[in-house]
Amino acid sequence: MALAVATVLTTALTIWLVLGLYDQHDRAQRRQDVLAAARQSALNFTSLDYRHYDRDSANVLQGATGDFKKQFAAQTEQLTKLVAANESVSEGQILDAGIVRSDEHSARVLVVADSKVTNTAAPKGEARTYRLQLDLVHRNGRWLTSDVEFVG
Repeated sequence: MALAVATVLTTALTIWLVLGLYDQHDRAQRRQDVLAAARQSALNFTSLDYRHYDRDSANVLQGATGDFKKQFAAQTEQLTKLVAANESVSEGQILDAGIVRSDEHSARVLVVADSKVTNTAAPKGEARTYRLQLDLVHRNGRWLTSDVEFVG
Protein backbone atom coordinates (compact mmCIF):
# COMPACT_ATOMS: atom_id res chain seq x y z
CA MET A 1 0.00 0.00 0.00
CA ALA A 2 2.79 2.43 0.92
CA LEU A 3 4.58 1.63 -2.35
CA ALA A 4 1.41 2.41 -4.34
CA VAL A 5 0.95 5.75 -2.54
CA ALA A 6 4.62 6.63 -3.10
CA THR A 7 4.30 5.77 -6.80
CA VAL A 8 1.19 7.91 -7.20
CA LEU A 9 2.82 10.83 -5.38
CA THR A 10 6.03 10.52 -7.43
CA THR A 11 4.05 10.39 -10.66
CA ALA A 12 1.96 13.40 -9.69
CA LEU A 13 5.06 15.38 -8.70
CA THR A 14 6.78 14.47 -11.96
CA ILE A 15 3.77 15.60 -14.01
CA TRP A 16 3.56 18.85 -12.05
CA LEU A 17 7.27 19.57 -12.61
CA VAL A 18 7.09 18.76 -16.34
CA LEU A 19 4.09 21.04 -16.80
CA GLY A 20 5.88 23.82 -14.90
CA LEU A 21 8.96 23.46 -17.12
CA TYR A 22 6.80 23.48 -20.23
CA ASP A 23 5.04 26.67 -19.09
CA GLN A 24 8.37 28.30 -18.27
CA HIS A 25 9.75 27.37 -21.71
CA ASP A 26 6.58 28.67 -23.39
CA ARG A 27 6.88 32.05 -21.60
CA ALA A 28 10.58 32.33 -22.46
CA GLN A 29 9.88 31.57 -26.12
CA ARG A 30 7.05 34.12 -26.22
CA ARG A 31 9.38 36.73 -24.69
CA GLN A 32 12.02 36.05 -27.35
CA ASP A 33 9.42 36.22 -30.13
CA VAL A 34 7.95 39.50 -28.83
CA LEU A 35 11.38 41.14 -28.52
CA ALA A 36 12.47 39.94 -31.97
CA ALA A 37 9.28 41.26 -33.58
CA ALA A 38 9.52 44.62 -31.79
CA ARG A 39 13.19 45.02 -32.69
CA GLN A 40 12.50 44.22 -36.35
CA SER A 41 9.51 46.53 -36.49
CA ALA A 42 11.48 49.41 -34.96
CA LEU A 43 14.40 48.74 -37.31
CA ASN A 44 12.06 48.79 -40.31
CA PHE A 45 10.46 52.01 -39.02
CA THR A 46 13.84 53.77 -38.56
CA SER A 47 15.55 52.47 -41.72
CA LEU A 48 14.16 54.11 -44.82
CA ASP A 49 15.83 55.07 -48.10
CA TYR A 50 14.28 57.30 -50.76
CA ARG A 51 15.87 55.17 -53.52
CA HIS A 52 13.77 52.14 -52.54
CA TYR A 53 11.10 53.59 -50.29
CA ASP A 54 8.44 51.31 -51.78
CA ARG A 55 10.31 48.27 -50.45
CA ASP A 56 11.09 49.91 -47.10
CA SER A 57 7.51 51.02 -46.49
CA ALA A 58 6.29 47.55 -47.51
CA ASN A 59 8.58 46.09 -44.81
CA VAL A 60 6.94 48.35 -42.22
CA LEU A 61 3.46 47.37 -43.40
CA GLN A 62 4.30 43.66 -43.44
CA GLY A 63 4.89 43.74 -39.68
CA ALA A 64 1.94 46.02 -38.93
CA THR A 65 -1.75 45.61 -38.17
CA GLY A 66 -4.78 47.59 -37.07
CA ASP A 67 -4.80 51.37 -36.86
CA PHE A 68 -1.03 51.65 -37.19
CA LYS A 69 -1.12 49.77 -40.49
CA LYS A 70 -4.04 51.87 -41.76
CA GLN A 71 -2.38 55.16 -40.78
CA PHE A 72 1.01 54.24 -42.22
CA ALA A 73 -0.55 52.95 -45.46
CA ALA A 74 -2.63 56.12 -45.80
CA GLN A 75 0.51 58.28 -45.48
CA THR A 76 2.74 56.18 -47.75
CA GLU A 77 2.05 58.15 -50.94
CA GLN A 78 2.73 61.48 -49.24
CA LEU A 79 5.82 60.11 -47.46
CA THR A 80 7.16 58.68 -50.73
CA LYS A 81 7.08 62.15 -52.30
CA LEU A 82 8.56 63.78 -49.19
CA VAL A 83 11.51 61.40 -48.79
CA ALA A 84 12.23 61.54 -52.55
CA ALA A 85 12.16 65.35 -52.63
CA ASN A 86 14.55 65.51 -49.66
CA GLU A 87 16.64 62.49 -50.74
CA SER A 88 16.21 61.13 -47.22
CA VAL A 89 18.10 58.10 -45.98
CA SER A 90 17.74 56.83 -42.41
CA GLU A 91 19.93 53.96 -41.21
CA GLY A 92 18.46 52.61 -38.00
CA GLN A 93 20.18 50.61 -35.30
CA ILE A 94 18.42 49.07 -32.32
CA LEU A 95 20.26 49.72 -29.07
CA ASP A 96 17.97 48.02 -26.58
CA ALA A 97 14.46 46.71 -26.09
CA GLY A 98 12.48 45.62 -23.07
CA ILE A 99 9.05 44.23 -22.47
CA VAL A 100 6.76 46.36 -20.31
CA ARG A 101 3.98 43.76 -20.28
CA SER A 102 2.92 40.74 -22.28
CA ASP A 103 0.52 37.84 -22.40
CA GLU A 104 -0.39 35.28 -25.06
CA HIS A 105 -2.22 37.85 -27.19
CA SER A 106 -0.58 41.25 -26.72
CA ALA A 107 2.58 42.99 -25.58
CA ARG A 108 4.02 46.45 -24.99
CA VAL A 109 7.71 46.95 -25.67
CA LEU A 110 10.01 49.94 -25.24
CA VAL A 111 12.73 50.23 -27.86
CA VAL A 112 15.71 52.58 -27.99
CA ALA A 113 17.08 53.14 -31.48
CA ASP A 114 19.64 55.38 -33.12
CA SER A 115 19.72 56.35 -36.73
CA LYS A 116 21.94 58.34 -39.00
CA VAL A 117 19.76 60.53 -41.19
CA THR A 118 21.04 62.15 -44.35
CA ASN A 119 19.04 64.38 -46.65
CA THR A 120 19.41 67.53 -48.75
CA ALA A 121 19.44 69.68 -45.59
CA ALA A 122 22.02 67.47 -43.83
CA PRO A 123 24.17 65.78 -46.49
CA LYS A 124 26.82 64.71 -43.94
CA GLY A 125 24.15 63.18 -41.72
CA GLU A 126 22.63 63.78 -38.35
CA ALA A 127 22.43 61.34 -35.47
CA ARG A 128 18.98 60.82 -34.01
CA THR A 129 17.89 58.81 -31.03
CA TYR A 130 14.39 57.40 -30.77
CA ARG A 131 12.56 56.02 -27.79
CA LEU A 132 9.60 54.08 -29.09
CA GLN A 133 6.73 52.35 -27.39
CA LEU A 134 5.37 49.56 -29.55
CA ASP A 135 2.14 47.72 -28.91
CA LEU A 136 2.05 44.29 -30.50
CA VAL A 137 -0.68 41.73 -31.01
CA HIS A 138 -0.37 38.04 -31.80
CA ARG A 139 -2.21 37.23 -35.04
CA ASN A 140 -1.98 34.11 -37.19
CA GLY A 141 1.16 32.93 -35.43
CA ARG A 142 3.00 36.27 -35.75
CA TRP A 143 3.58 39.27 -33.52
CA LEU A 144 2.48 42.41 -35.39
CA THR A 145 2.82 46.07 -34.41
CA SER A 146 -0.55 47.68 -33.76
CA ASP A 147 0.69 51.04 -32.44
CA VAL A 148 3.91 53.06 -32.29
CA GLU A 149 4.43 56.07 -30.05
CA PHE A 150 7.46 58.25 -29.55
CA VAL A 151 8.16 58.52 -25.82
CA GLY A 152 10.48 60.87 -23.93
